Amino acid sequence: MSTPQPRATVAEIPPYVAGKPPTVRPGMTSYKLSSNENPYPPLPGVVEAVQAGVAAMNRYPDMGSAALYTALAETFDVPTDHLSVATGSVGLIYQLVQAFCDPGDEVVFAWRSFEAYPIAITAAAATSVKVPVLADGRHDLDAMAAAITDRAKVVLVCTPNNPTGPSVTQAELDGFLAKVPSHVLVVVDEAYLEFVRMDDPVDGIATYRRHDNVVLTRTFSKAYGLAGFRVGYAVAPAPIAAALRAVSLPFGVSTIAQAAAIASLERRAELLERVDALVAERDRVVAGLREAGWDVPEPQGNFVWFELGERTADFAAAADEAGIVVRPFAGEGARVSIGEPEANDRLIAVAGRWSRL
Repeated sequence: MSTPQPRATVAEIPPYVAGKPPTVRPGMTSYKLSSNENPYPPLPGVVEAVQAGVAAMNRYPDMGSAALYTALAETFDVPTDHLSVATGSVGLIYQLVQAFCDPGDEVVFAWRSFEAYPIAITAAAATSVKVPVLADGRHDLDAMAAAITDRAKVVLVCTPNNPTGPSVTQAELDGFLAKVPSHVLVVVDEAYLEFVRMDDPVDGIATYRRHDNVVLTRTFSKAYGLAGFRVGYAVAPAPIAAALRAVSLPFGVSTIAQAAAIASLERRAELLERVDALVAERDRVVAGLREAGWDVPEPQGNFVWFELGERTADFAAAADEAGIVVRPFAGEGARVSIGEPEANDRLIAVAGRWSRL
């Protein structure tokens, strides 16, 4: 007897592997460094805004997210019709592929990069074109440009790149965009942009203003510390933003998520002070790792990358024994978030012992 069957591509969707929670160890505080979460609690005023939103939980959210669009437009000096919000930047990636790719169309991206990319692409019955990152974890933009065929509809540029860490420069991005056909959509995924400290950083807003085929995806999950509320936003030319809104899930961004995002934007100066503190911790961790003999890629997000190959699982186990859980990628390496100072100290200690094995 026949039964309903999903599309063949559904069986091909790779699973998303979330960061594990920390192992509870008696007498020891354990830390989760596996999900690139912000270790700071919500900014003052954000919790109060959320509590006010909870009182209206019997009502649907504002489907148009009008107040949030206004806050974003004022913060980044863009028109409201150049914006689209969704359940995190990952929700926007799903919508972009759905809106711009027919079955069999190609999406070009670096690899290893954000593991949700091939999931979203396969779910839309599109085809992944993975271009290996360079030895230092950077995007090989020349190879990515060469990989664009007549079937390509979307290119994803993750900067800073998750999980390897480096960012592309503005000059590199400009050179790349000059090679991309105008009908191919270029997604500049800036989930970690607030953490970037480098020469010639990408100016995403200026870049999108110069190109009709560029969209920026951003999130409140990382620097803003709203990972549990799932809210992200895209900045794009009006036709692209309209396409994203057309395929968005009705009422997808909750009332409390909208309230938290607006309150966070109002306190952006305080937020950036916290980001500066996390960047200082990142620099301290990198200095400690390099002193211990590690050659980690230049990190521009809130995490560091260890290229470990077949030793990855053993490294993750050693970290777990020390009360810190990291994000292993089997056979490749481990990504470790910058967390509380004590957690970072333990990482430096574990990595120091490991480098001497």
